[in-house]
Amino acid sequence: MYSSDPNQQFHHQPMATGIPVSGFENLHLHGHPPYQQRKEGHWSSGLCNCCADCSICCLTCWCPCITFGRIAEIVDKGSSSCGVYGALYFVLSLVTGCGCLYSCCYRSKMRQQFMLKKSPCGDCLVHFCCESCALCQEYRELQSRGFDMSIGWHGNLERQNRGVAMAPSAPVIESGMKR
Repeated sequence: MYSSDPNQQFHHQPMATGIPVSGFENLHLHGHPPYQQRKEGHWSSGLCNCCADCSICCLTCWCPCITFGRIAEIVDKGSSSCGVYGALYFVLSLVTGCGCLYSCCYRSKMRQQFMLKKSPCGDCLVHFCCESCALCQEYRELQSRGFDMSIGWHGNLERQNRGVAMAPSAPVIESGMKR
C-alpha cells in the first residue's frame, strides 16, 4: 500500500523467512535481548557452602585444576576443552603458586554472563583468599543453571538440542516380530 505520509511509506511487517533477525546474535552470545534491562542477581549458594555438595568439595580440594577446567569450558562456551583449561591452571599454579590469578578472570566472566553480584567482595580477592570456596561456588552456580558439568559445553549443547528436537515428535511404535 502506498501512503502519502513519507514516514509510513516504508513501514510494513517484515516477511517471515525463517532466518533470524538482527539481535539474535546478542541473544545467543550473551543470553539476553539487547533491549532488555538486566538487574544483578544473587548467587544460588553462598561462598562458604562448600559442604552443600561434598563430592565437588573433595574434587576441588584435591584437584582444583579439574574443577576450574570444567567451569572455564562452560563459561567460554566450549572454545577450548576442560583439559586445556585445567592444564593451564595447573602449570600456572605450579610456576607461580597462584592459580587464582587465572581463575579470578573466569569468575568475572561468569558474573557478567549471568548478571551476578560481586559478593562478598571483588573477584580477585575472593579467589586469592578462598580459592577452593570460590571454585566450588562457581561450580554449584553452573549446576543450578542446568549445566551437567561432567559432559562439558558441547555435551550440554547436544543434550539441549536433542531435547528440543525430540520434544515435538510422537513416540514410534514398531509392529511385527523382530529378532
